[in-house]
Amino acid sequence: MTQRVYLVVLLLCLRLTCPLATGIFMDKLSSKKLCADDDCVYTISLARAEEDYNASDCRFINIKKGQLIYVYSKLVKEKDSGEFWAGSVYGEQYEDHMGTVGYFPSSLVSEQHVYQEANKTVPTT
Repeated sequence: MTQRVYLVVLLLCLRLTCPLATGIFMDKLSSKKLCADDDCVYTISLARAEEDYNASDCRFINIKKGQLIYVYSKLVKEKDSGEFWAGSVYGEQYEDHMGTVGYFPSSLVSEQHVYQEANKTVPTT
């Protein structure tokens, strides 16, 4: 009986790890991004959302109209791609989302304050 339990647990574990190994590959949004530093950890600017945005996949963040967003990098626009920035939401009322970094369309925000210029071109990973 105990061997059967171990076998079932082992099979369940293998089943759970299988999707991780065969993950879905998504197209890159861009091959380069602009940052303030080589590691893209310093804040470039503070932006305010002009419209709501619901994330289309795990690379993106949800933003609400009026929300402030710290911007860390700006993707270099390529042929048929949209223009996206990477950032995280800011403010006590959005505490459950703070620290989550993701992309959002730059067309839906307005820069409120530029802290430093994004003059380093860094390859995306």
